[in-house]
Amino acid sequence: MSEAINYWPLIGVAWVVVGFVLRANPVIVVVSAGLVSGLLAGKSMGELLALLGESFVSNRALLMFAMTLPTIGLLERAGLREHALRWIEGWRALTLSRLLAGYLAARQGLSMLGLIDIAGHAQTVRPLLAPMAESAASKPNGEISRDDTQKVYALAAATDNVGRFFGEDVFLAFGAVLLIQGFYAEHGIHLEPLQIALWALPTAIAAFVIHAIRIVFFQRRLDRRTAARRATQPGSRADADD
Repeated sequence: MSEAINYWPLIGVAWVVVGFVLRANPVIVVVSAGLVSGLLAGKSMGELLALLGESFVSNRALLMFAMTLPTIGLLERAGLREHALRWIEGWRALTLSRLLAGYLAARQGLSMLGLIDIAGHAQTVRPLLAPMAESAASKPNGEISRDDTQKVYALAAATDNVGRFFGEDVFLAFGAVLLIQGFYAEHGIHLEPLQIALWALPTAIAAFVIHAIRIVFFQRRLDRRTAARRATQPGSRADADD
């Protein structure tokens, strides 16, 4: 005869929902919900503390991401964004297309070497690349509109995504490469990781070229829109000539 199912541990789920609705500290809510569910499941406090310790040690790599956002927040509070804007303004020959294409090449190259998490949206795009791209886009056109600014931010984020996605496939020890190797091995086809990575190289090159072209066309459209808007504004040179 089957044992009765204990539904009391599900109270921990309701605990989490209520805690988030009340906007309580997420860490406190999640940990306390785990303790509540564990106690209602019949585990002792010692067993729960041991389980929490094991989970913390096995997922300690998450600490790097947990510390990234506070660090970036402190840097931005200290003027990181303003320094990035001033730095880009000093590079007169640096345009939006050159900046993003250079970042794309660096991101893709580092990903090919396995340095995937050395950059990313939280580490580089939000605090550095986005304001630098905005400054580079504003240099030839003056201040750009809010809508165009959001598009510049989106393009900067897309550039990071393309660089990482198509660069990491060339890295020999990347999980997808090993997965492909295992799949072929199950069907009697033996391939070395180097062979799989080399076949990903043409795709990475094509992705770089295609996205670089998209960046160039984006800047041209941005320049045309900004010039047209400035020409229709009161007090423009065209109005002064009239």
